Amino acid sequence: MKASSIFLLISLVAVLGACSGGELRKNFYEETCPEAENIVHDIVWKNAALNPTLAAKLLRVHFHDCFVRGCDASVLIDSTESNSGEKDAVPNETLGGFDVIEEVKTELEKKCPGIVSCADIVALAARDSVSFQFKRTLWEVLTGRRDGRISLASEANRDMPSPFFNFSSLQQSFENNGLTVHDLVVLSGGHTLGVGRCRFFRDRLYNFTGKGDADPSLNPTYAAFLRTKCRNVEDNKTAVGMDPGSDLSFDNNYFKILTQHKGLFQSDAALLTDKGARNFVNVLLDSKRFFMEFGLSMKRMGAIGVLTGNSGEIRKKCNVIN
Repeated sequence: MKASSIFLLISLVAVLGACSGGELRKNFYEETCPEAENIVHDIVWKNAALNPTLAAKLLRVHFHDCFVRGCDASVLIDSTESNSGEKDAVPNETLGGFDVIEEVKTELEKKCPGIVSCADIVALAARDSVSFQFKRTLWEVLTGRRDGRISLASEANRDMPSPFFNFSSLQQSFENNGLTVHDLVVLSGGHTLGVGRCRFFRDRLYNFTGKGDADPSLNPTYAAFLRTKCRNVEDNKTAVGMDPGSDLSFDNNYFKILTQHKGLFQSDAALLTDKGARNFVNVLLDSKRFFMEFGLSMKRMGAIGVLTGNSGEIRKKCNVIN
């Protein structure tokens, strides 16, 4: 058996093992809480109409949840006096949208107490918030996840892909979660929504090689623009749109600006340093192809390390374990 086949087999066994006697499926709540997905949809769309940044926030929460302990809503758990949770990890300091998730959970607990998991709410809310722009569902979300009981800031600091990663580090991070380079490129397209803080890319603007210069892989005109936003190396708070001129719209513009060397983070620019990834960036310049591929990769990401069957729990409140 080839080494690649062995790796895929091991990965499959690991994923199936994490499911612990169950699996994700369509319409999981059809009999136990038939209105569940409609409730998520309606509350998310109501809030998205009032807050154009909500899609970026809820999509990011889903990413950050799945890459640490799998998609188990552990990112929602508050820290306690004796434990620093994922919320307090450096990559998660600027996460948002928790209030909307809790609003959904509160309504679901009224309708179907103890039935719908916070992990499924996160996955559905991410999809529905992005879909609001188009007034139609963009991808299928399988359900049946259960909620984790452990949340550690140390694991989030260790396991989240960093905006400072080079290509090999990004590839390894995705492989660790059963995802491919294909998924890495596609899911990076999520950077078409939202903002990045100066602290995560300012090194590309000032003294990148120790000679007072900018990152040579960054478009010089774009670098000059970014310096007008992040005026010094001490700026930790200023936020800049990750997709210039399009950071409130879900589209494939991220890949267009990437080919112009206007990716905000080192991890964005890293996609152009690998031939296979670079070729697929060019494929995703086709909008229809991007939308199709994004839905498929989101479905794969949403299955990372899920707890199903009798594993985990169904939290009564998403920010505390039962």
